[in-house]
Amino acid sequence: MKLPSDRTMLELIYKLYFEEFQNHSREVESGRRSKIYVPIDCEVIAKRFDVDTDLIFGRLYYHLQKKHGYTNEDGSKVAFFGRINGEDFSVNFPLMSSILAGLQEDASKFWTATLISSCALIVSIGTAVFNVFFK
Repeated sequence: MKLPSDRTMLELIYKLYFEEFQNHSREVESGRRSKIYVPIDCEVIAKRFDVDTDLIFGRLYYHLQKKHGYTNEDGSKVAFFGRINGEDFSVNFPLMSSILAGLQEDASKFWTATLISSCALIVSIGTAVFNVFFK
């Protein structure tokens, strides 16, 4: 059983809950006080990855909340994941989207650098083979 990466887990959360985030309306009683904080079900996410629910919860609450939650200059705390206003555990969707975009950009840079390095290696090997056999 391979644990999902932060990027993979956040991509799934984004995919599952984007519509709920987008469709929140202040005029219509949706059961949520805030558009920003979207309640998520760790059990659904865990089943998709075939891992224990507590691993997903722990990753969000103990790791990502500590890593990405912050305190504003006025002392107010901005949570990445937690119980907001006593409601269900929720994720700060805009903050999560920003973190996900950064992780995706890092992955893209990694694969671009790997592709360029692989091409350079192939050209070097080709040049060496040419010099050995055709000169």
